[in-house]
Amino acid sequence: MKTYDILTIGGGPAGITIAKILGRQKKVGVIRPEDHSMVYCAMPYVLEDLIPIEKTLKRDELITDSGADLIRATVTDVSFEKNTITLNDGSICKYEHLIIATGATPMIPPISGTDLKGVYTFKTENDLKLIMSAIKEKRIKQAVVVGAGAIGIELAQALNSVVEECHLVEMAGSVLPNLIDEDVSRDVQDEMENLGISLHLKNKVTHIEGRDRVDRIILSQGADISFGDDEGLVVFATGMKANTDLFEDTELRLGNHGIVINNKMETNIDDVYAVGDCVQFESGITHEITLGKLATNAVPMARILAHNILGDDRTYEGYYNGAATKVGSLFIGGTGLTEEAAKNRFNVVVGYSELTTTFPIMPGAKHIKMKLIADKKTLRVIGGQIVSGSTVTDKIDIITLAIQNGLTTWNLTNFSYSAQPYQSFFPASNPIVACAERIIAKLKVEMANLKPDECVVSEFTN
Repeated sequence: MKTYDILTIGGGPAGITIAKILGRQKKVGVIRPEDHSMVYCAMPYVLEDLIPIEKTLKRDELITDSGADLIRATVTDVSFEKNTITLNDGSICKYEHLIIATGATPMIPPISGTDLKGVYTFKTENDLKLIMSAIKEKRIKQAVVVGAGAIGIELAQALNSVVEECHLVEMAGSVLPNLIDEDVSRDVQDEMENLGISLHLKNKVTHIEGRDRVDRIILSQGADISFGDDEGLVVFATGMKANTDLFEDTELRLGNHGIVINNKMETNIDDVYAVGDCVQFESGITHEITLGKLATNAVPMARILAHNILGDDRTYEGYYNGAATKVGSLFIGGTGLTEEAAKNRFNVVVGYSELTTTFPIMPGAKHIKMKLIADKKTLRVIGGQIVSGSTVTDKIDIITLAIQNGLTTWNLTNFSYSAQPYQSFFPASNPIVACAERIIAKLKVEMANLKPDECVVSEFTN
């Protein structure tokens, strides 16, 4: 029986982070059932043949070079009383500290027909290979993606490039409903339709028809999708469920969205921790339980835990869910709460700006549209969204930092920024400052009970 100071179940981003920080200072084992740890967010680009699948496979040396053991196995049993885990080959490992990083798996809605040939999810290396094989070997002319989150719209674009017709079904009234509001999504939806993707918004798949394979998709608002004599492809990208089946009948406390932890990743069992997609945690803004199954949440969780095991006293603030995606020529990002989500908890005020990504006089200048969301009572920033012709992650991260640190729109009007002809708008303005100034101007109008055209708006509002 091998004994480890740290034993981690799961070899994804969180497990790799644990190994990198602790592997040379503790005896660490990382248990991974998959053949490879993948760069999962790059999978759509493999499907459309932008990159080979080999480039998405992370090297095992990311774990082993740290000094940690990589254990290629599946855990079949955990004994919290004995501090042991049992592997599928019957071997047993003992641990001093156990870290659960089992991730999450895609959810498929409870409707009839999802067991037919041609219905897939999109999360693992095996999922990707099955879809690639189906496209290569069969006469697939139409594809349907269900769910217009970031993975759904990236997958729809990828499939649209390799089949004749692609449909995207979303129950909300706009794409990316958890990332951007409907008013911000209009340019994104136009871009998708220009790419030839058929959008079915405010629609649900009620059931799937077929004998052995998918023949027809029945939608709640009509306009059903039929595949005719050709084989069809249906991929569900409708959310993720924490992988907690191993712990269903144990004393480990589970919530509706995963393993319950505190802000130090501690579970209700001594020396047992959980990080990443398998956990349930709260928003850093509302402090209510919320979804946050992102690698960019899993990694800081793992980093905080690893340093605490080494003697630090760090805490995790919660999910802010800054994220980004790309549709055609547009880059889209969002962070914090959308206006729609914030309305349930705050009296909301929003500000917009529209500038260019470079000096407008420079060649290649592209538009950038930004929306900033604040709590009217405190003016605290609680969300931001961007659609641009150039990358947006840097600006989304600045807004996230503002949210994390409780900054207000007044603080952002004093934001000290840089400018350069090829990299920003004119020094006279900045999209974040412009949004903040518009919010302040809007509130001044309300306070003075003036009509908008009677109010002098700041020069920063463009």
